[in-house]
Amino acid sequence: MKKDKITLAHGSGGKLTHELVKQVFLPCFNNKALSLLGDSALLNINGTKLAFTTDSYVVKPLFFPGGDIGMLAVNGTINDLAVVGAEPMFLSAGFIIEEGFELSLLEKVVNSMKEAATLASVEIVTGDTKVVEKGSVDGLYMNTCGIGIVNNGINLCTSLIEIGDKIIISGTIGDHGMAVLSERESLGFTPSIKSDCAPLSGMIKQILASGAHIKFMRDPTRGGLATTLNEFVNTQKYGILIDEQTIPVNDGVRALCEILGYDPLYIANEGKVVIVVSAHDADKVCEILKDDSLGRDAAIIGEVVVEPKGKVCLKTVIGGTRVLDMLVGDQLPRIC
Repeated sequence: MKKDKITLAHGSGGKLTHELVKQVFLPCFNNKALSLLGDSALLNINGTKLAFTTDSYVVKPLFFPGGDIGMLAVNGTINDLAVVGAEPMFLSAGFIIEEGFELSLLEKVVNSMKEAATLASVEIVTGDTKVVEKGSVDGLYMNTCGIGIVNNGINLCTSLIEIGDKIIISGTIGDHGMAVLSERESLGFTPSIKSDCAPLSGMIKQILASGAHIKFMRDPTRGGLATTLNEFVNTQKYGILIDEQTIPVNDGVRALCEILGYDPLYIANEGKVVIVVSAHDADKVCEILKDDSLGRDAAIIGEVVVEPKGKVCLKTVIGGTRVLDMLVGDQLPRIC
């Protein structure tokens, strides 16, 4: 890590984030559970396999089309548990509140959290509250932790991935990031773009129960689809090839990205899952997803290939191929 001061790019989920983790945090905290760098740590407690995760939220603005910081915190934590194969059970909630923040807004956030937790059948069982001087934070920051149980027989790992496995995305990409940006900058884009913020645990439970050979899953949040694919193909002895023509993107998201010069492949999502599955089960999994309202736009978008090893490549709509690298920074800071 060449920089001697933290920049916004270090929190982007891209190359600088990964450098920060590997050069600062891992040397001090390294252990078997942490070294996997998964969405959740997998822990064995007296024969019970638990998943444990934590995340912090600094989204700006606090309220955006399709959600708010409270809903985002609950669903984000639920999804981090679900993608490792866990059934989410319990959450914590920590609040860092700026002096002068309106009580009515805090109540609105908390009620949103209650609704999201109830919808996903989880309980918020502990928490913490801090209030800091005006100007110390931007209204409200949050942290949530989550615990879930991984049932026997569920094993998701990048080491299971094989050449020929298919890549599935559960729906349109870039909705969350562009919804937050549009609200933040008061773009007034018509039709309004809504965040995809949603709990994925129920839908994921269905595909895990289907008997399909699911190899690995991850939710493409910060850094979007391209960054997520890079995270689990990096250093591996295989590559990933995805087909631009098959990747679902809402018309509004595509149009706004073209106007502003953004690539939807790198825009954050908060209600999508990337699935690596055996080729013979890919159609089956896709159909199960499409039967759920959260997966109605699911698509098989690519496959695991021999070359180039450790790289993600995109077959473009004009027939060419280009490498999708992990960005150094973030196109859109503070979207979660």
